[in-house]
Amino acid sequence: MTIKRIHSGGEFEAKIGYCRAVVAGGFVHVAGTVGQGDTVEEQCRAALDTIGKALEQAGTSFANAVRVNYYLPDAAEFEPCWPILAAAFGDNPPAATMIECGLIDPKYRIEIELTALA
Repeated sequence: MTIKRIHSGGEFEAKIGYCRAVVAGGFVHVAGTVGQGDTVEEQCRAALDTIGKALEQAGTSFANAVRVNYYLPDAAEFEPCWPILAAAFGDNPPAATMIECGLIDPKYRIEIELTALA
């Protein structure tokens, strides 16, 4: 089996020892991704942009997403992201889970992890 590793150059990739995405076994596994911004909406859009670039490098797109996990320190902030997420996935929504939990840095308000068909 061939494994392709996709790096985005994010600050935590080298510190922790992981890559943005791994293409293996017919799937693209995108690591938990945070985004910059002052609001949860800005961070959500930025995270989706990073994920979208990784998917493009893997030769796929959000249309082929099969699973997404959302992690937020405050579950009440999830609803403002719904229109952004619905627009990203369009008519091809994946199975999804939202979990309220702490993130790597308190400045982050959403982290998104995704699996798509390669």
